[in-house]
Amino acid sequence: MSQSSSGKADMKLFWACFIALVATSFVFGVRANTIGELQDSFNLSESQKGAINGAGMWPFAISIIFFSLVIDWIGYKTVALFAIGCHIVSLVLTLNATGYESFYWSTLLVAVANGTVESFINPVVATVFNKDKSKWLNILHAGWPAGLALGALFCAMLPDTKLFFNAVWQFRFALCVVPVVIYALLILPCKFPVNERVAAGVSYRDMLKEVGAVGFFIIGFLMYFAIMQLAGKEASLTSSVGVGAIVGVAAGLYTGSLGNWLFIVVLVVIGPLATTELGTDGWMPELLKLNSPANSPNFAAWVFVYVSTIMTVLRFYAGPIVHRFSPIGLLVVGSGIAIVGLLLLSRSVGYAIVAAATVYAFGKTFLWSTTLGLTSEQFPKGGALTLNGVSAVGVLFLGVLGSPFIGYQQDKDIHARLEKDHGALLAQVSGPAKPSIFGDTPSLDQDKIKALPAAATQELTAVQADSKRGAFTNIAVLPAFMLLCYLGMWLYFRSKGGYKPVALGHGEDGEPGF
Repeated sequence: MSQSSSGKADMKLFWACFIALVATSFVFGVRANTIGELQDSFNLSESQKGAINGAGMWPFAISIIFFSLVIDWIGYKTVALFAIGCHIVSLVLTLNATGYESFYWSTLLVAVANGTVESFINPVVATVFNKDKSKWLNILHAGWPAGLALGALFCAMLPDTKLFFNAVWQFRFALCVVPVVIYALLILPCKFPVNERVAAGVSYRDMLKEVGAVGFFIIGFLMYFAIMQLAGKEASLTSSVGVGAIVGVAAGLYTGSLGNWLFIVVLVVIGPLATTELGTDGWMPELLKLNSPANSPNFAAWVFVYVSTIMTVLRFYAGPIVHRFSPIGLLVVGSGIAIVGLLLLSRSVGYAIVAAATVYAFGKTFLWSTTLGLTSEQFPKGGALTLNGVSAVGVLFLGVLGSPFIGYQQDKDIHARLEKDHGALLAQVSGPAKPSIFGDTPSLDQDKIKALPAAATQELTAVQADSKRGAFTNIAVLPAFMLLCYLGMWLYFRSKGGYKPVALGHGEDGEPGF
């Protein structure tokens, strides 16, 4: 199946992949807009909320890396069926969660299912639409903000609904079953194509060469952190570097390659990118809640829906935009606008948040999907591994470092603000230090907060609101780093005569593919 022969079968497969992605982000949107209620129900600290958000991301990377290495052997259909099974089981476990630990593990399995979905949809679409990859990968990934918007929309429209459940959060997560069932019914009758790399006769070893020793070092370094978290153990920087070095050396000896240097740059940038987009998405309702207009309890959720809707519409019309700027030009422009949007969010309260969020949405819309497009166009020999490896590293970074660090910074910042100017209030609400990957962090006891008198509650809310706005300033450092890297890549392509996709014809040199 190729673009030249694309027809109804191709589009049915595309829409099945699209709805599968909608299902993954629907869960993400529900969790992002329900984490505050979970904090009340389970007495969570900010760091524990960050750990849950992280558990919803980094296992994604383990599954996507694993299946990217074997998907050409076992087939896309097998992987798709595994994803469906994981989604169903994880949602059943979520609905029966009784506290932080059980909810953490159910969230982790959701992430495994999400990563499995990502491992097949990206290479499938890149193969089917191999003549216009950036356009169609952008359209595919309109499914992500679409799912976010739908999940947040249900939360905003049904803020107090329980129906047959004991808690509102249970009802919300029960709704996640609907898109899972829909994509399962669409996937089952589909026939999947042979990957572009395999069809071109590029060998498995040549695929690994694109990642090389340095790429596998980065993957191994982050993967070790994730596995240690899975095992409930701490991972030191030294041990993580050691494991990453072992993986990198082994890959280097087997492939005889350090990796495609341009691909390594993409791997380095994708972590900050993931935290800028997905990390902010996961925290946005909580960061905006205390700065929302008075008497607008669901304002933050509606902003979340608004931003996600902007992203969905823009990605559907990505074709002309990508052709106007080129993928690398679009990344330069997007990262610059994202910086401005985050800085505006850090200074906005009330309805001014809408304007700031609009700028932020325009900035971040094309970052992730265009990076996937660039990867598929510049490193086609890497097949599913390079395309999915970028997503995996981004989510690994976000899950084990990015999202938990946002929560860690909030715990530290709120404690510091209270300690400096509100010592008496701190004494009333201080909770025990709680462990995190960055060390023990101070916490506020949610039960003590609920017992505060009105004046003290108002005082605490003001401090928390200032702290949460400040989080956007800290996050803005990440797209600033990205902008510098993209400008360097833009200058490189310009020196080569401009951005051009790398063609991968049949009969490529090297050993036969699978």
